[in-house]
Amino acid sequence: MKKFRFGLDNVLDYRRQVLDERQGEYARALDQVHRQEARKADAETRYHDLNHQFHEEAATGITAVDALTYEGGLRLLEQEIARETRILEDLRKAAEDKRLLMMQAHIDTTALERLRDKQMQEYKKDLQKSEERFIDDLVSAARYGQTG
Repeated sequence: MKKFRFGLDNVLDYRRQVLDERQGEYARALDQVHRQEARKADAETRYHDLNHQFHEEAATGITAVDALTYEGGLRLLEQEIARETRILEDLRKAAEDKRLLMMQAHIDTTALERLRDKQMQEYKKDLQKSEERFIDDLVSAARYGQTG
């Protein structure tokens, strides 16, 4: 019998390439999410530090101009945090979309791999039967040769 050949090997190779690409895209999307989380956390830290500094100085007494300056800085940081949060939500949504595409590519690849495995098992079974028939034929021929 000839060597096993899966008729959809080219398709399976393509599906594996697509899966690899999707995994890479998802990894890059997650990396963007992590970087954005760090930017948001940095903005929140700067906000809390400025707010703490403002309260400390306000407790000891500051001018109205200084108080307004602190308030303006805090509002700017609040806007930055809101902007970073929106960006983070968008990146998380994009990462989830990439994850879903990756999962679909995984499902497609796995289905073809299972079909390939099933066909390989059938091939091996047929090969085994063929070998058994060949051995039976040899044994029969040997017996016929001895009695005849």
